[in-house]
Amino acid sequence: EVQLQASGGGLVQTGGSLRLSCAASGFAFDDYAIGWFRQAPGKEREEVSCIASSDAKTYYTASAKGRFTISRDDAKNTVYLQMNSLKPEDTAVYYCIALGTTSWGQETQVTVSS
Repeated sequence: EVQLQASGGGLVQTGGSLRLSCAASGFAFDDYAIGWFRQAPGKEREEVSCIASSDAKTYYTASAKGRFTISRDDAKNTVYLQMNSLKPEDTAVYYCIALGTTSWGQETQVTVSS
């Protein structure tokens, strides 16, 4: 069974940092690209970043470029999202998913106060 657990969210002030973790189990983690998505109240879910499996190529949405860094540790079956220079508009519930599967992991809340 594919399972992903996001953690590391919290309440920070504008300009602060958080590191999210996505711990995975139940599948061949190193065969899958992993994506981070977020959903703010009243808005659609959007992809924030993803990291490929074989070559660890990364993608960032425009609003995350230069502020967020995604990385993966295949030995720990974990993907990280380092978020710096946080803004109130980053406030959302954050999810991770193995791309190509339909199993959304347990979310973590990020709240950035102004």
